[in-house]
Amino acid sequence: MRTPLRLLPDPRRVITKLFVPGDDAPPYGSRAAAVINRVMAMDEETVHSVLAATMQRFEARHRDLADTFADHYASISHRLDRAASPSPERRRLIGAYFSHEYAIEGAALFNPSIVAHPDQDGLEAGQLRFVMSVRAVGEGHLSSIGFRSGVIGPGDRLELDEAGRYPVTGRHHRVLCDRALLDGILAEEGHDDELAAFLRRNLGPRFTGDELDRALATLHPQLLTRLSAHHTIERIHQIAANNYAVEFPADTALDERVLWPVGRSESHGMEDARFVRFTEPDAPGTPPVYYATYTAYDGRSIAPQLLETSDFLAFRASQLTGAAAVNKGMALFPRKVGGSYLALSRHDRESNALSASDDPHTWPAPRDLQVPRQPWELVQLGNCGSPIETEAGWLVLTHGVGPMRSYAIGAILLDLHDPYRVLAALPEPLIVPQEDEREGYVPNVVYSCGALVHQDTLVLPYGTSDTGIAFARVHLPALLERLQTAR
Repeated sequence: MRTPLRLLPDPRRVITKLFVPGDDAPPYGSRAAAVINRVMAMDEETVHSVLAATMQRFEARHRDLADTFADHYASISHRLDRAASPSPERRRLIGAYFSHEYAIEGAALFNPSIVAHPDQDGLEAGQLRFVMSVRAVGEGHLSSIGFRSGVIGPGDRLELDEAGRYPVTGRHHRVLCDRALLDGILAEEGHDDELAAFLRRNLGPRFTGDELDRALATLHPQLLTRLSAHHTIERIHQIAANNYAVEFPADTALDERVLWPVGRSESHGMEDARFVRFTEPDAPGTPPVYYATYTAYDGRSIAPQLLETSDFLAFRASQLTGAAAVNKGMALFPRKVGGSYLALSRHDRESNALSASDDPHTWPAPRDLQVPRQPWELVQLGNCGSPIETEAGWLVLTHGVGPMRSYAIGAILLDLHDPYRVLAALPEPLIVPQEDEREGYVPNVVYSCGALVHQDTLVLPYGTSDTGIAFARVHLPALLERLQTAR
């Protein structure tokens, strides 16, 4: 069942991030300004030699490092005296002092999900190319979403492509926001007041950030007399900022692309992406879209959010709303059922539930499917990724938490036409931590965010004790037979 393949964190995979030293605080003033002044005081020969030494040491570890330094200079250039006119070299050197390396996998690499790659060209018979998302954790326990690719088959073959040398975080920009989503979030948080009603009257169904700013600029002064109005406006700007797009250069390899936290809601991490290849059977010729729910963490609270992509080059991130869109572990079905989008939810933090919706962003109150019952899942249940369609029903891999906070992976089977109906549940775990998987950042954990079926094999990547990734192969007919005999 288990394969010898292992994927461990690689601290050599680093990105370049903006670094602004310390906080500005009296009586010392701005540390950033002090650093700039010191570089401005250097003679040109020193500037040249320090920049050359810096480039020699770090250039081979990053893509377009000189351009990155120039970008970081632009980010802090407002701190320079207006009369200053530094040379291009001095600008890049200032940018270097406001840059640092971040090891995206410095602490851990775990909780993968796996889907069929959008590009299946050039393969042998019996092969399938896949995309695997991973949760990477670095300094400060900050999580980002990375990717790996590989090939399954022929036969028992399972290979990972070598990861690219230059991880990059892409370019971010604002996108159109949905007024219905804004309305839903404001209502959930108790902001559904005169100001929200004003926006409903003055914004279209979808609006830009500039349109939002113009609408807010026309608010009647009377609406701004209450302190709550200012809190609501601040929250509106946060919601708009949490919806954004990311684009990567076409010449980057898939495994060089890193989804890095951008919005306020995910400022402390993007966790446990559950990718699914979504198709529209009633719309032949429509290319599939890849959805992924992930957990956004702002340092105090968590919320599920949604990623959308068709090519893994351009992504859109957006917030979710509704009673089912709470806590961790939402997972979308790979197609509509009965004309509705479906999603698994762990709305109560301990049970598997199901919600139906007319769109993938708003999720009404769910109905419970499975509550903790077996000894190995009495603490809590959850899913291990999106349901997998089989002839016998929707196969849902689950996780359960038992004594000593030990995790295990199980499975249930849902009716194809009525997924609210649970046909069977494994009475025993499918996978529990074996001895060489028990030690790690969080001991005694096996956890997956999604598996993939190829021919008669269920390929299941899973995190081991929140440290590395292992792979298991399960004979699908045997698993389905075991589930059916367990009814």
